[in-house]
Amino acid sequence: MKRDLLDRLDTLRAEGQAVVLATRIADGTQGLIHDGRVVAGNLPVSETLLAAAESALRRDKSGPAEDGLFIQVFNPPLRMILIGAVHISQNLAPMAAMAGYAVTIIDPRGAWASQSRFPDIDVVQDWPEEVMTRLAPDRRTAVVALTHDPKLDDPALAVALQSDTFYVGALGSKKTAAARAVRLRESGVEPDAIDRIDGPIGLDIGAVSPAEIAIAILGKVTLTLRGPKGR
Repeated sequence: MKRDLLDRLDTLRAEGQAVVLATRIADGTQGLIHDGRVVAGNLPVSETLLAAAESALRRDKSGPAEDGLFIQVFNPPLRMILIGAVHISQNLAPMAAMAGYAVTIIDPRGAWASQSRFPDIDVVQDWPEEVMTRLAPDRRTAVVALTHDPKLDDPALAVALQSDTFYVGALGSKKTAAARAVRLRESGVEPDAIDRIDGPIGLDIGAVSPAEIAIAILGKVTLTLRGPKGR
């Protein structure tokens, strides 16, 4: 790889940007694709190239592509933001970490949001809306609201729904979800954005205990990120 290409790649990765290195196998010509365009290198731009790069980023998988290309993906880490240091979070946080997510738990309630309850997990004792704005969720981020407290969940959800986070879920029954939708609309959130919320949350596997609910949530997050196997 040429030095200027490597330097640009390092810079984009340091900024937490999603980037693809495309190499034409026949002659080694390379190009960096970021945000839907070639930003460095000598590889000619084509619809096939840009489509292959976008597909690889979405699937988070490197490999050969059409036109004799090899696509190498450099995605930023997956993140999961949990609103509420509750019992479900105690199960979901370590599960998500094992699945490759950088997990952050947000809850201003010090008695709940303690490091002793969440060892090795980033716990922030602050109001979710403020922390969410600082964290700037992106399409590599899943946001899960678990407090059942509108003054904590709703503002965090409003921030998440203004981003392109790939998953937004909230705990509660259908009745709770309907009431939440009304509150969010009244606060100025567009109906189409509210429809993105997965609620009742998770896969319908009959989950009852906090651990089972955590499994259902992580399963739905994974399904949303990856899609059904074979598609």
